[in-house]
Amino acid sequence: MTPMKQQKANTKITDVSKAKIILASSSPRRIAYLKELGVRFHCVAPEIDETIYENESPRDYVRRLAILKAKTVAKLHPQVWVLGADTTVVVDNEVLGKPKNSSDAKRMLNRLSGRTHHVLSGIALVNENRMKTKSAVSSTRVTFRSLSRKEIECYTNTGEPFDKAGSYGAQGKGGLLLKRIEGSFSNVVGLPLEKFYELWISESLPSLWNSP
Repeated sequence: MTPMKQQKANTKITDVSKAKIILASSSPRRIAYLKELGVRFHCVAPEIDETIYENESPRDYVRRLAILKAKTVAKLHPQVWVLGADTTVVVDNEVLGKPKNSSDAKRMLNRLSGRTHHVLSGIALVNENRMKTKSAVSSTRVTFRSLSRKEIECYTNTGEPFDKAGSYGAQGKGGLLLKRIEGSFSNVVGLPLEKFYELWISESLPSLWNSP
């Protein structure tokens, strides 16, 4: 590991008082992005009910969950800015969450095969002491190649789909299934960096360029 990479790895800290931000998630993808940014952060994964409300739109759903995750953690650490995010896949206005099992993963992949869908991410910044809540939603169009039954079977057998909305990871082997991405790639991975930065600078918060 090079000295630069070692410095980035150390940006995830255990002392909340030294954190510039708390990530309300244990997602490896979101953690990796904050490490790459060099942000001093701490992880607290909240337990929340992720059930979608009746007649709730996908955009409202991901925004609500992002805010709920951030506010749940902010109540425990009111002095620190908390970042919440939620990502889902939407096709024909149906939300495709994480698959329940192998059969469910194959069903989702068959549904996405040869089609264009949307990846939506809600993102929220919350500071309890300042009574501040900022949120946004990012949308990206993703088009799949037409997948054979064997491709779906092989990809499912890798185990990669099981902790991912829509049953695929664009940053991993799932990237081989994609034909085109229109919009933010980081949004597809799970943390729209452009929205995060827009929310951050809208509050005139300390620079992220020299955060360590």
